This record gives sequence, structure tokens and C-alpha cells, in this order.
Amino acid sequence: MSEITYVRGDATVPSAKGPKVIAHVCNDIGGWGKGFVLALSRRWPEPEAAYRAWHRDRAHNDFALGAVQLVPVGRALWVANMVGQRGIKTGSKGVPVRYEAIDTALGRLADEAAALGASVHMPRIGCGLAGGKWSRIEPLITERLTGRGIAVTVYDHGGGG
Repeated sequence: MSEITYVRGDATVPSAKGPKVIAHVCNDIGGWGKGFVLALSRRWPEPEAAYRAWHRDRAHNDFALGAVQLVPVGRALWVANMVGQRGIKTGSKGVPVRYEAIDTALGRLADEAAALGASVHMPRIGCGLAGGKWSRIEPLITERLTGRGIAVTVYDHGGGG
């Protein structure tokens, strides 16, 4: 079983050969405006436009916790919008991250990445604004992605470790 590779750098500039998917976690209320999505939007307009349209038409599609939307942004390069957080605020039900939804989304992402022959690149998903703990998310990535032989690189921007 392969391991997750950790590097310092920008997840919007994946360092690998071949097809690549940049994965990140979105909320389930159609909000796009803080965190890693800003870096995505600086590079490509398509992921935000696709996410907003997906949310707007949710009565007629699969938009829900655990869903994944693959958006092409270049030659052999996609962004995976994964719905893995309920709302955007910490409240009586705790932080927005939903580990079960991220687990489901990672399973779906694994199917897509395997079909594309793609490696997966991401920041520490679910651990920023969503309030998740990497100690809970890392095993999900190991089980769903690297356990299936899919190469995963996690990018720590600047500091971190």
C-alpha cells in the first residue's frame, strides 16, 4: 500500500506527471468565498462556476453531503469539488466538517481517479474552516485512495508540517 506524500507548496500547482485531480472540501449551502477555494478561483473560474450551478440546480442533481463534482481545468487536470461540510459555522452541532461525507466523497473520488489513471493532490482537506482534525481525515484518505493504489500528495502551504 502506498503512503501519502507530504510536501510544502501550493496544491493548485500539483507536482506530478500524468493526469491529476486537485481535491478539496466544499460546504452544502452553496457558499464559496473563504479558504482554499479562493486559491482555486484565482487560477480557474470553472470550479466555482460549476459548484454554484450544481448547488443552484440541486433539486435535479446529486448535490448533497458526500457528493463529488469533477471539473476539468486543463489538459489532464481536474478539480474535485467534494461536499464534506454542513454549513459554514460552528454551532450547537459542532464544527462544519462531516467525516462520513468526506469518507463517502473520497470513495467516489477514488473511482473517478482510478478511471482517469490520475494522482490526487490536496491541502489538508476539512481541517481549515471546516474545523476537522487531520488525525480523523488522514486514515480516510489512506483507506479510500492510497489503499487502492492511488498516489496522493498533501500540500502544506508555507509553514505547517
